[in-house]
Amino acid sequence: MQLQPILASLRHHRLTTILLVLQVAFTCAIVCNVVFMVAGRVQRISVPTGVAERELSMIHSAGIEKDENAQARHTADLAALRAIPGVRAVAAVSYALPLGRSESSYGTCPDKQAMDRVRQLMSMDGSGCLQPSVYDGTPGLIGTLGLRLVEGRDFLPDEYVVGYKSNPAVAIISRALAQHLYPDRPALGQSLYVGDRTIRVVGIVDTLLRPNLRKPGVDYDSMLWPQLPDGSGVTYVMRSAPQDRQRVLEAASAALVKASPNRIVNPKRMRTFSQMRAKYFQRDTTMIGLLVASGLGLLFVTALGITGLANFWVQQRRRTIGIRRAIGATRGDILRYFLAENFLVVTAGVVLGLLLACALNLALMRLYELPRLPLFYLPVGALALWALGQLAVLGPARRAAAVPPVVAMRSA
Repeated sequence: MQLQPILASLRHHRLTTILLVLQVAFTCAIVCNVVFMVAGRVQRISVPTGVAERELSMIHSAGIEKDENAQARHTADLAALRAIPGVRAVAAVSYALPLGRSESSYGTCPDKQAMDRVRQLMSMDGSGCLQPSVYDGTPGLIGTLGLRLVEGRDFLPDEYVVGYKSNPAVAIISRALAQHLYPDRPALGQSLYVGDRTIRVVGIVDTLLRPNLRKPGVDYDSMLWPQLPDGSGVTYVMRSAPQDRQRVLEAASAALVKASPNRIVNPKRMRTFSQMRAKYFQRDTTMIGLLVASGLGLLFVTALGITGLANFWVQQRRRTIGIRRAIGATRGDILRYFLAENFLVVTAGVVLGLLLACALNLALMRLYELPRLPLFYLPVGALALWALGQLAVLGPARRAAAVPPVVAMRSA
């Protein structure tokens, strides 16, 4: 098919052609960035935590008795919760859980030289030290959470200390923290420097996410201490079959109140891990919905613009189409003509749109610290606009191909 007649026709409709090109360009630029942002949000809400999410439920209890022996109360509560049918394991933690938002973190160095550099520079930047999240809990926490111990061992009974004021002598760290602190040697058996304390690494778990996400490079820097909760407020984590979690929570509330009525069990702090995860990523999920809706809406408006303009052009050219049919053009020729015309217009818009997509991404990087748009999103956006353009013009093009040659005789 010769392009000269198509280009000549577009020059006769210069203003509408330019408007359509600009519409396609802006749509392409926005859709490329929207798809990129949606992919980033989906990746964020899909991060693995390392725990058995579908089997965990949590209940918070706060004692109101003065001078209550917290350790005795926790021991009795754990025994009552273990007696609930369907509970496979249970442990108590002070507050920190993956995606739980409440977090404790300590500056941790791989050796004494790194700690000395931190003290000299008054900063951890460039020292080799990190600030991992710290989890505490009663014996059996690793099994209750479903963490996978890949090296070393669990804590021994005599290694547990009571409360945050006590100094644990050992720790279990995540694989990510081990690789960051000791990239060139095994972490198992090494001594961590936490302030004035030295803590020996006795185990490494595969994955353990932080309570609060920071950035991809440090989100899995975590460690566990053999530190027993000593406050009146404590969170009990129970592991059961997924279908039993709600029943276990209701039974746990009744069992705790029965064991000690002088306590507060807040129903708002009774939840499954899946509910806690959904609440943590609620804003991201809402943003994904808004971005998808805006992207689809923009594509729909663009498709309407292409279809409407194509219908207008077909109506204007009925006599021309009839003449071409009269001198031998087939329906296929007319159909291909309008598809090719639309392809040229959309291509011009896509080329301009790809440049605008890069410019928009640079602006978002500067204003909102978004990462750079990967180049493979550009052909994805281009293919989407090309496919949309061809589908949108297909109906008008078929109607144009159906114009009979006699139209040229009637218009003469």
